[in-house]
This record gives sequence, structure tokens and C-alpha cells, in this order.
Amino acid sequence: MKKFLVGVTALATALVLTACSGNAGGSAPGGGAVAQGDPAGGTTTTSAPATSSPTPSPSSSSSQPKPTSSKPKPTPKPTPKPTPKPAPNAADVPCKAALASPGVSACVDLSALKTWLLQDGKVIYGPVKQLPGKKGYATPTGVFHVSAKVKNYHSKAFDAPMPNSVFFLPGIAFHTGSLSVYSHGCIHLSAAASQKYFTMLQKGGVVQVVA
Repeated sequence: MKKFLVGVTALATALVLTACSGNAGGSAPGGGAVAQGDPAGGTTTTSAPATSSPTPSPSSSSSQPKPTSSKPKPTPKPTPKPTPKPAPNAADVPCKAALASPGVSACVDLSALKTWLLQDGKVIYGPVKQLPGKKGYATPTGVFHVSAKVKNYHSKAFDAPMPNSVFFLPGIAFHTGSLSVYSHGCIHLSAAASQKYFTMLQKGGVVQVVA
């Protein structure tokens, strides 16, 4: 029995000496990690701590596109509607005979420098500006009738063109002429107005001229 106890003691002593050698808790030969005793009864393996990669700091100049501030579009202003012109009033026409005549007639107001075209007592054109005869060549007043129409008449007496001539007295007519120079008795009209008178007035139509 003593021999058995002596043998066990010798074996235990040998194990203790092996566990406490210079390699305990250090690196095993060959550079491997050494298994260390765990208080919980297991083993843990120690190794070199892993180096964590540094977290990149946000750059001062961001690569993201900056939001563009869009200015609000100005509200368009409403376009003002044109004021409708009042309809021509026959009450403004000073020619009673022309107003009373059937068909198309003409009225000339010498003092107001205006003229109208009428049809069955209603104004169909005008008033438009006209220039009558100058001093010494005054345009006669009264009620007359269209006697002739010549598209491109040329005055022999004054060697002057008279486009769109509508005669209501010998040598006196509506025609295209200057609206800044008085005539020798005719009624000067603009080109557009003379064209209208030439088209609308017919032979026999009433032309009344008032002072």
C-alpha cells in the first residue's frame, strides 16, 4: 500500500512540474496560441487583438449635388381687353336728305371735316376725315347725285391724278387726296376711304354737303 501511494505521489508531482514549465500561459513552440485554463472549466484561446479599421470622417465638401433654389415664375398679367368702339350713331349725321334717301348715300360736313356713308338711314361707314375745297375754290353745299365713277381719273385742269373719283358735280368728286392740303373744290379722302366710297356709291346715289 505504501508503494502504491508513493507511485501516485510521484506521478502527481511530475504532472505539476510539466504544467508550470516556462511555456505555461505563453506561446507554444511554433508560435501557436496556448490553451489556458478557463474558470468555467473550458478553454479559451488567446490571439493578437484585431485592428479595427478607422471610421472615415465626413468630408467637408460633400459630393452630393446641392439643391438649386428655383425662383417662382412671375404671374402673367392679364391682357386688358380692348374697349369696343361705340356703334356709329345716325343722330350725329347732319344730313337729313341723305338719311331719308333709300340705298347708299353720302353726307359731307364741311366745318367738321367729316363724312359718312349711309344706307337706308343707318351709318355703314365713318365718320372719316375729309378735306374740302380751299378759299376761292369752296365745295358747293346742297343735295346732289352721283353722276360718274372713274377709277383712275387725271385732272387736265390741274394736271393731277384723282384715284377712285366719284363725281357728284361737274369737275367735283370724292377721290384719293392729301388730308393736309385743301383741294380745288373736290372732297379729299384717304386711299382706304376713297376705295370704300368708290365701291359703295352707285350712279344716282344721293350726296348731301352741309356747311
